[in-house]
Amino acid sequence: MLKKFWRQSDRSTPSAPPDRVIYAIGDIHGRADLLKRLHDDIQKDAGTRDPSKIRTLVYLGDYIDRGPFIKDVLTMLVEQPLAGFEGYHLKGNHEAMMLDFLSDPTTGLEWRENGGLETLRAYDATQNSIDKDPMAYDAARDQLEQNIPAAHKSFFQKLLPSISFGDYFFAHAGVRPGVSLDDQDEDDLLWIRHRFLDSDDDFGKVVVHGHTPDKNVAFKANQIGIDTGAFMSNILTCLVLDGEAQELIQTA
Repeated sequence: MLKKFWRQSDRSTPSAPPDRVIYAIGDIHGRADLLKRLHDDIQKDAGTRDPSKIRTLVYLGDYIDRGPFIKDVLTMLVEQPLAGFEGYHLKGNHEAMMLDFLSDPTTGLEWRENGGLETLRAYDATQNSIDKDPMAYDAARDQLEQNIPAAHKSFFQKLLPSISFGDYFFAHAGVRPGVSLDDQDEDDLLWIRHRFLDSDDDFGKVVVHGHTPDKNVAFKANQIGIDTGAFMSNILTCLVLDGEAQELIQTA
């Protein structure tokens, strides 16, 4: 389903680069079923646009945890990328938690409380009860290290903290107000919430982000939030940026 929006603002209208059409996808969280539908709709939409433009896909992170088809999401992104598109994959805080767990299993309880158990199950790494027993987390870490495909692990290790095109800056969570986009700390890019969300600062570019779920896409003059809570709402959102147009494709 395609929806069109034009921002009304006293600031200059942001624009994607003239040679690109950008498709930014919000938090997936193991919903490979929704991602497949969204990919199909994106492919159809791209066929209606200027064929000379570079088709650019930006995934905003949080591919894992919470949802039921985590390995399928990774298989799609790693082995079945959309043909004819440039793909850029950002790191989410959930990928950061998984990588932290692989290097330090004492972080396992925090990850579990944030949806990590579903990822451990997906990779058959739930040895013992995965509770507060440190030894259980050691065993689970070892299992995850053994069972995760090398291509998936490489994917996680190569995720980008942010990327920028034209008048748009893409990050999983947002940016810290008062800090230039070039000097943002990765921890803020992955985790920041209210200090960014509540800010009316001009960041220099419009920040497109996920991380904070809402049933509605949050359009503001300085930021656009596209995490529509796919794992529980069944709505996975793609923001389409083509020239000055801002449009949505959603799995409604």
